[in-house]
Amino acid sequence: MTKLGNYTLIIVSTFILALQPAEADNQIDTSERLLSSGSIKPQELRKRLHKQLKRQHKKQLSYKSIWNYLKILDEDPNNSNNIILFYSRRSASKSDQYQGGKFPDKWNREHLWPKSHGFKKKKQWAYTDLHHLRPADKTINSSRNDLDFGEGGKKHKECDCRRNSMGRGRGTWEPPDEIKGDIARSMFYMDVRYEGTDANTPDLQLVNAITDSPSPYLGQLCILFRWHKLDPPNELEKRRNDKIESIQGNRNPFIGQPSLANLLYGKKCK
Repeated sequence: MTKLGNYTLIIVSTFILALQPAEADNQIDTSERLLSSGSIKPQELRKRLHKQLKRQHKKQLSYKSIWNYLKILDEDPNNSNNIILFYSRRSASKSDQYQGGKFPDKWNREHLWPKSHGFKKKKQWAYTDLHHLRPADKTINSSRNDLDFGEGGKKHKECDCRRNSMGRGRGTWEPPDEIKGDIARSMFYMDVRYEGTDANTPDLQLVNAITDSPSPYLGQLCILFRWHKLDPPNELEKRRNDKIESIQGNRNPFIGQPSLANLLYGKKCK
């Protein structure tokens, strides 16, 4: 354990596991107060958040390194040899990462914002942004494919979901209730972080519709907004946010300040 100014750096093996910021969200707090007082409009707040997230996003990761980072970020709190797979919520061995072949129960790297919706190349910053990457059962990951998030549809036999669409009917994907808010906040982050100001990543946009790929658009905004309110951030999500900051430099502000979502998306999703 090492003190770095206002931060405590905890290193286990060769990986940085956590940075605990003393006042990480102060700038966001100030922007929120300005907006509430009418001194700043939502679009200006969005610009400030984008600039902050881009400035603090100091490290572009290799796609190969994502395997090891996910083993840290999504470690099973009850078994350090395992990780929790995102959609199925089952505990799986860290060593069961997919290496090719016919192994449907292995796990791989899921892009919550699909690559076909704006960034198909590994050199693009969004491709390896940990704020939207999760370990997922290979079969379930394939079933989700690049679908928008939504409600209704056929329940996947391996997914612990109340309802789960796989492109049949509405062409959307519904995750388990316990991670709906996590997904929503990840998508809000991507919508604000990538505004077309990176040389190799377009302006990613959440829309209140079912979208087509390839495109930089993803739906459905108002369903995600409702999920955000129904499933607020828990301690696991907050700790994951801290760990990501220690790796790539920036945080998801919608986890530390959930009311930001209402300020940016509330009028669109009344």
